[in-house]
Amino acid sequence: MKRRRARECALQILFQLDITGSEISDKVFSEFWEGYNEENEVKEFTAAIVKVTRENLADIDAAIKKAAEHWVISRMAVIDRNILRAATCELLYRHDIPSSVVIDEALEIAKKYSTEESAPFINGILDKIAHTVSLSNNNEN
Repeated sequence: MKRRRARECALQILFQLDITGSEISDKVFSEFWEGYNEENEVKEFTAAIVKVTRENLADIDAAIKKAAEHWVISRMAVIDRNILRAATCELLYRHDIPSSVVIDEALEIAKKYSTEESAPFINGILDKIAHTVSLSNNNEN
């Protein structure tokens, strides 16, 4: 549950940064955590997702664009776009987390925060990305 909570917090911060066009900073995190009584483990995992996502946004968006045939990222719903970004970040850069867990978590978050149609849309894109990552990892070995 701690990682789910961290993923939800990361989504909220990524959403805020996307909407406002702001850059990531310590101030963004400190303002976000005001009024929350979260454990350090939640805060650390949240920060890791947000930072790695923002640092690698071009590569993450490229992976999403490649998997989301005929979709323009800027035209996706903001919440869906940021669920995809956070999950893609985990698929590409967190090899310690199984892709099935990343995808399941993203789908549960989509069901909670987005529309009914979002989960199948997100599932299709993340499944393609996970398959590509898996092929890439197998070719490296």
